[in-house]
Amino acid sequence: MGIASLALIAFIPILFTIIMMTVFSWPAKKVMPVAWAIAAVIALSVWQVEMVRVVASTIYGFLSAFNILIIIFGAILILNTLKKSGAMASINRGFYGISSDRRVQAIIVGWMFGSFVEGAAGFGTPAALAGPLMVGLGFPPLGAAMVALIFDSVAVPFGAVGTPVIGGIGQVMKGTVVDKLGADAFIPFLNQVGIWTAIPNVIIGTFIPLLAICMLTAFFGPKEKRSIKYGLAAAPFAIFSGLAFTIPYLITAYIGPEFPALVGALIGLPVVLIAASKGFLTPKDDWDFPDKSQWEENWKGMVDTGSEEQSDMPTWKAWIPYLLIAVILVITRIPELGLKGFLAGQTLNWTNIMGTGIDYSLAYLYLPGTIPFVLVALIAIFVHNMSGDKVKEAWGATFKQIVNPAIALFFAVAMVQVMVQSSVNMQNIDGMMLTMSKAAAIGVGALWPLVAPFVGVLGAFMSGSNTVSDILFSQFQFGVAQQLGQPAVVTLGLQNIGGGVGNMICVHNVVAACATVGLTGVEGIIIRRNLIPTLIYGLAVGIFGLIVIYGGFAAGVLL
Repeated sequence: MGIASLALIAFIPILFTIIMMTVFSWPAKKVMPVAWAIAAVIALSVWQVEMVRVVASTIYGFLSAFNILIIIFGAILILNTLKKSGAMASINRGFYGISSDRRVQAIIVGWMFGSFVEGAAGFGTPAALAGPLMVGLGFPPLGAAMVALIFDSVAVPFGAVGTPVIGGIGQVMKGTVVDKLGADAFIPFLNQVGIWTAIPNVIIGTFIPLLAICMLTAFFGPKEKRSIKYGLAAAPFAIFSGLAFTIPYLITAYIGPEFPALVGALIGLPVVLIAASKGFLTPKDDWDFPDKSQWEENWKGMVDTGSEEQSDMPTWKAWIPYLLIAVILVITRIPELGLKGFLAGQTLNWTNIMGTGIDYSLAYLYLPGTIPFVLVALIAIFVHNMSGDKVKEAWGATFKQIVNPAIALFFAVAMVQVMVQSSVNMQNIDGMMLTMSKAAAIGVGALWPLVAPFVGVLGAFMSGSNTVSDILFSQFQFGVAQQLGQPAVVTLGLQNIGGGVGNMICVHNVVAACATVGLTGVEGIIIRRNLIPTLIYGLAVGIFGLIVIYGGFAAGVLL
């Protein structure tokens, strides 16, 4: 069977997922078990993967999904705790004090605060925090989840203190010609990948805040104001906010891949807050959602995540939990401070599952769901003087919200692992993921820079992680670049950006973002809508890659 035929067969589970969720609006909890079954049948029959490996990869997928659920649980718990303590009502008042314009609020919370959290923690944490915070401010849950995912894209290639570059591309490039040149070449190579990730994002990623608020106004405004023109009306402030993040982001990338997202947000957030409070470049007329009584049914969450408890709590006191989260994320993610190694080293392990060589690990203290989320939720009980009844209500509501996304996540991650593990088969052929990419390379040829970001998108869509996308496809992208005589650092930069773009639509993150704002069964709506910014962003980056490579602008770069 030729590579094109194999690639089409490998694509069937993904195609089924896309069609059923976006065309037929099936909820993820129904789609993903069937998609997993399709992937398992294909792996067993066409790829001739041993049954024991399919079972082991499924078990590993379930266990890995549990890791994700811990993060979701912690994010929901923070929101419910602040809601019941009255802190969310106070935060709400504070944001209205800065600006009552929903476009400005979305940029501050989703873009600036979300990018900071991404730079510190990554792994889906920003959408899980920013989405509920926007809901607490009065955003429709569907709109909050949608734009939180769009905002969480530019910072992602440098998320979790540079993990996609260092832990993703850096790990899989070991053993290649780059690694064999020694540390003197390998470290500068990774730094240049980081630079060629940052350069396109300064030019294109700067416009993501504008794109996000245009999506918000197009789908969630009052019927007479449901248009992108209301997003474009805030273009000066949106582009200013984009530059406030991406300029320091690029400058820091020349130092190394660890801190571009973190530093970009640390510098950009106070700049944007001050600008908004002074009315600098903000729209003349406020834009708001229609009254809740006019909201469409699918805008609403199954669980009310708004601020119920009214209080006279000072704003500074209400923000203490989020400030603690930010501080703890930073001090536990920077290796030099000593806590990262200790926390990451506390693990529960299942090695060599069913004799297949597949290893599972749960870093129970390093997951953001436990430290800082659950830890800070416990601290907030005392900081905000919560009663026992309110604490019980917060925890009870959280357990209820976590039930629905669990099924979707278990089978989504299991499907990915079945496809990844198909690389070990009795046919002695490439696995399903690599087969799809090779077929694309053969079909595209010299136009590969236009496609390279979408390979990153595919990896993130399937795995829910930019880092995993880079692990899956970096060596392949490197090989294609060498075959075509193109600079590999630019191609890997495009791959890395694509992994961030894929966060907007990947099943894992969409399910997680929906869960944290109390939504179920609307994942297909978000994926369908977020395909718009995904295609715009990916194509723009791909065109940039073509111009850079064939215009000779990357002459002299490493490899």
